[in-house]
Amino acid sequence: MKTEIALIVGAGAGLSASLARLFASNGMRVALAARNIDKLGALSADTGAIAVTCDTTEPAEVDALFREVGHKLGDPTVVVYNAGRRLRGSIETLDPAEVQQAWLASCFGGFLVAQQAARRMLAAGSGTILFTGATASVKAFPQSAAFAIGKFGLRALAQSMARELAPKNIHVAHIVIDGGIASSYAKSAEDRGSDRFLDPDAIAREYLHLIRQHPSAWTWELELRPYSESF
Repeated sequence: MKTEIALIVGAGAGLSASLARLFASNGMRVALAARNIDKLGALSADTGAIAVTCDTTEPAEVDALFREVGHKLGDPTVVVYNAGRRLRGSIETLDPAEVQQAWLASCFGGFLVAQQAARRMLAAGSGTILFTGATASVKAFPQSAAFAIGKFGLRALAQSMARELAPKNIHVAHIVIDGGIASSYAKSAEDRGSDRFLDPDAIAREYLHLIRQHPSAWTWELELRPYSESF
């Protein structure tokens, strides 16, 4: 079988780390991309992953990312867009420049990464592209306008790409993370041991399930939430 090559964009210590460890344990070669890769040293060592600096809001940097991964590992067969920028504030006080940066990170960066991935996967004849969404992808809360417009846009991108690329054997899926992830929100041992927050390792297993789905039963969107989370 052809070796799977997974590129995780927006890598950090939470969900991305769980994905990297799970992918590596399943025989994938892994590449990690982030604006600051200094934080990825231990994860790279644990998983054998390469780490590449990339600002996903810059087209030239995204192009360079895919070229470097292609040169070192080969073109990715799996791409996960896990980048984004949270920005809260009342509508009348938000700084337009900060809102623009939040949208660029959450949505436009997803487009740039997905475009580069799609070009290579179309040439290869197969591939999987996964987008990490949030509650804000489908339900905007007060003071979350800046975050919501980026996540709503990312979901629209995923939906359009899924319909366009599925007939060409490229699986595109959007995952709504409806709740806090324990690695980011659990502040105590009691929190970490409860089911109040999503377990990043459990989320990662669902991503792998999407990658392994048979083409006759592909999922374009998956919602994940703790049983204690309200709809």
